[in-house]
Amino acid sequence: MKTPYLEVVSEDALAKRIAELGEAIATDYADLNPVLVGVLKGCVPFIADLIRAIDEPHEVDFLLLTRFGTKGRVSVAMDTAISLEGRHVLLVEDIVDTGLTLSTLLRNLAVRQPASLKTVALLDKVPRRIVEVPLEYRGFEIGDEFLLGYGLDWNGRYRNLPGVWAVMDMERLQDLDESFPEAVFASTVDGSSEIAR
Repeated sequence: MKTPYLEVVSEDALAKRIAELGEAIATDYADLNPVLVGVLKGCVPFIADLIRAIDEPHEVDFLLLTRFGTKGRVSVAMDTAISLEGRHVLLVEDIVDTGLTLSTLLRNLAVRQPASLKTVALLDKVPRRIVEVPLEYRGFEIGDEFLLGYGLDWNGRYRNLPGVWAVMDMERLQDLDESFPEAVFASTVDGSSEIAR
């Protein structure tokens, strides 16, 4: 029987890659005091770890988006408190797939006349790309599976899982809803590989 979920990025792999991203950003933005703008809600674990990995002065702010209508139009539900004019801005995304949301956000931020505007994304879902968007810093390139954990959710749940998990059988996952987080956390505590492999 096929497992309904499979770990695609482990907690250790996340920590290692985010440390590398933090080091690269610290080097590139030395003495520039950039503003990291996180896109809520999925970015929270990523940006929390990323800002600790950047050992240069920087500020942090957030945007919250709302999707509406059948075409999934995006509007800004909560805007940044910090003025971005003349600042070096780094937009922080948990995942980029079609590129449509990110391209809209970049246009929105560009009109604020930042000194520079770049993007860091933890996960890049290349097979789903419709619009090409710049990703100056990227954590992992991934496939087209539905993902959970480390900020990514299903019906508002599972953002707290320590790794990133692909849903291989959505119907079975719904049936086993309560067992999923227990199995994941058990596998990280006792080293069991039954769930993840």
